[in-house]
Amino acid sequence: MFKQVLFSFAVAALSVASAETFRVTIAQPSVIEGTQLKAGDYKLTVKDASVVIVNGKTKVEVPAKVSSTERKFETTRVLYNEEKGKATIEGIEFGGTRTRLQFDSGVQAGGGQ
Repeated sequence: MFKQVLFSFAVAALSVASAETFRVTIAQPSVIEGTQLKAGDYKLTVKDASVVIVNGKTKVEVPAKVSSTERKFETTRVLYNEEKGKATIEGIEFGGTRTRLQFDSGVQAGGGQ
C-alpha cells in the first residue's frame, strides 16, 4: 500500500516537472500559428509537443518542436520571419537554458496553400 502511494506521488511529480514555464517579451505585433499577438510580456508553458502562450486574457496553445542545444543561450531571442509587413514568430531561444522552441510557420490565417 505504501509503495503504491509513493509511486503515485512520484508519477505526479514527474508530470508536473515535465511542464516548463518561461517568460518572454514580444517586441512587435506578431503572428504565431495564425494567431495575432500584440507586443508585450508573455508567459509560455511548454508541454510535450505544444506551448501555451498567455498574456492577460489572451491564451493560445500552439504546436511546437522543443529541442535542446549543446550550449546554453546567452540571451532570450524571439526569431521572426517578416513577410508582407507581418512578423511571424518562427522560434524562441531562452537565455540561460539550452531550450529552443520552433514553430511551423505553415499557412497563415487567410493565406494561401
